[in-house]
Amino acid sequence: MKNWSYTIMVGFAALIAGAAATVAVSSNAPVSTMDKAAIERVVHDYILAHPEILPEAMERMRDREVGKAVAANRSIIETPFAGGWEGSATPDVTLVEFFDYACGYCRASIPVIDRLLKEDPKLRIVYREFPVLGPDSEAAAKASLAAAKAGKYGSFHRALFAEGRPEPHTVARVAKQLGIDPTQGNGPDATRELANNMELQRALNLTGTPSWIVGNKVLSGAVGYDVLKAAVTEARSLKR
Repeated sequence: MKNWSYTIMVGFAALIAGAAATVAVSSNAPVSTMDKAAIERVVHDYILAHPEILPEAMERMRDREVGKAVAANRSIIETPFAGGWEGSATPDVTLVEFFDYACGYCRASIPVIDRLLKEDPKLRIVYREFPVLGPDSEAAAKASLAAAKAGKYGSFHRALFAEGRPEPHTVARVAKQLGIDPTQGNGPDATRELANNMELQRALNLTGTPSWIVGNKVLSGAVGYDVLKAAVTEARSLKR
């Protein structure tokens, strides 16, 4: 697993070194006459005088690292499992959600997704099962993948969330109502999909559900309509 804290700290050290070099050059003194300790004192004093730059610098470096990871894995991230997607068949922006059927925040995000899909005919939502909340979550995820293969993903997705917690009897009831065979989610393709999603979680340093990927951004939690809408708009503008 990638050590993101270490990566960011190394990047921050490089940033400080760059700042030191800039200070040396801007001082109008030859760099060779400024010893390392003097440069470090200048940078140290500047940071103490302006501590607000530290969180901003760390956040920018984190966003940069995340953006690199998203770009490196974009094809895998945005390619759905079978019919595990909704929206445009020819999208110009894809919004990816990593979710768990036992996650209340994921359930609360359904109306937000519905609004985005209704308003934006060029948006695609790709759903990635990320069952981290127990055995029932994993069983529900496998049934969901069976629904994706049966071409009934959206109906199953909303019906199961409407039931509340994904207990075995609720999963079985929803599957039966929709004519889905849950055992179709036990095959090697579904197993690979869940393992792939776990690998993506590690690569992107996702911290929970729901997690959203759009453009080069990773957003965590039930961020709401305005945040997701703005992220979609930004991703679309960067393509122009």
